[in-house]
Amino acid sequence: MDIVFNCPHCGLSLEVDQDAAGQHFDCPTCQKSVTVPTAAAVPIKTALTGTAGSTPSPRDEKRMAVPASQKPIESLIQKPNKSLELAAKESKPGMRMKTIRHSDCKEVGKDTFDEVVSDFLNKIGDQALVSITPINYSYLDIATQKLLADFGVMVIYRG
Repeated sequence: MDIVFNCPHCGLSLEVDQDAAGQHFDCPTCQKSVTVPTAAAVPIKTALTGTAGSTPSPRDEKRMAVPASQKPIESLIQKPNKSLELAAKESKPGMRMKTIRHSDCKEVGKDTFDEVVSDFLNKIGDQALVSITPINYSYLDIATQKLLADFGVMVIYRG
């Protein structure tokens, strides 16, 4: 059986088990200390009838007091910006360019450049492919502090 009572500070309707009678807790709305009245001070709500010995009526429904705030409402969850790939897919179809560098396709003891290029070409398809151009470039190797030459491909496609 439950004890139903209102917070003396903000008026929020609260319902607790009768075993909590006489205990103190903070109101979930106003955060002020509230003492649960004894079962004799308020009617006890039973699980079967809804209130003490009577049938439930629309008047017996719990009403929750919502605290009003004068602050402007702000969104707590912000939507992240779209990724560049998603924005490119959603925009009008036109010419696109993708550069795949050999140095970006090296893993520990494994060269995956051919697989990366093949996967990309399969993804865009033959109909969209305009051209594939080999490129040569230089970059500074951080580990050895040397300027190294490398290669890659520039793929132009409709997408």
